[in-house]
Amino acid sequence: MRRWCTRVGNSPIRAHSWWDGFYADRSRPVPSFVPKPDENLVSYLGRGLITPGRGLDLGRGLDLGCGPARNALHLDFEVDAVARERAHETAADVRFVCGDAFSLADTGLGGPYDLIYDSGCFHHLPPHRRVSYLALLERHLAPGGRFGIVCFAEGAVGSDLPDAEVYRQGRLDGGLAYSARSLRRIFQDLTEIELRRMSDESPDSSCFGEPFLWAGLFGRDH
Repeated sequence: MRRWCTRVGNSPIRAHSWWDGFYADRSRPVPSFVPKPDENLVSYLGRGLITPGRGLDLGRGLDLGCGPARNALHLDFEVDAVARERAHETAADVRFVCGDAFSLADTGLGGPYDLIYDSGCFHHLPPHRRVSYLALLERHLAPGGRFGIVCFAEGAVGSDLPDAEVYRQGRLDGGLAYSARSLRRIFQDLTEIELRRMSDESPDSSCFGEPFLWAGLFGRDH
């Protein structure tokens, strides 16, 4: 069954045009630009934490903020223009849907999804958008489904500013960093399956991994 990806709409703190320019410059030395899937995603598949019927062979998946779609390609998702070029090279069956994931109905998409995966989107949302983000999971993650997230870890990279200070300064300083405790609190209505730092993958690895990132997998029981 075909799986989908889309971009999450940006906040008032970050303009859409900023992200368009960011992804247009493919020479930019950004670690996540590598055409490799996240090591944790590969691990979930290998250990059966994501199984057929839960976002893989028999299910539907949504890749939030897919960027160059390196994870969507690994799961045979529909991906963006950058990914279409890569998909052509790998003969993958992909297609991109560009839109605001907080308004999926406007893009022609909608759940329930057996897998919702977010690698690097959540930490670029301002604090008030967490409410919309949780509502998206509530509306579109299927019972028994899986939610995977990769985001900045507190004390490693990104901004550790309190929420009030983020709004006072009017910027995210490259992205918000989270502690394990804060992630567990935010996603407390889901069941934690695994939450750990990403492994540090070498340049010659077939997977992407940076230890300044959290890798989390949660499940929805009902």
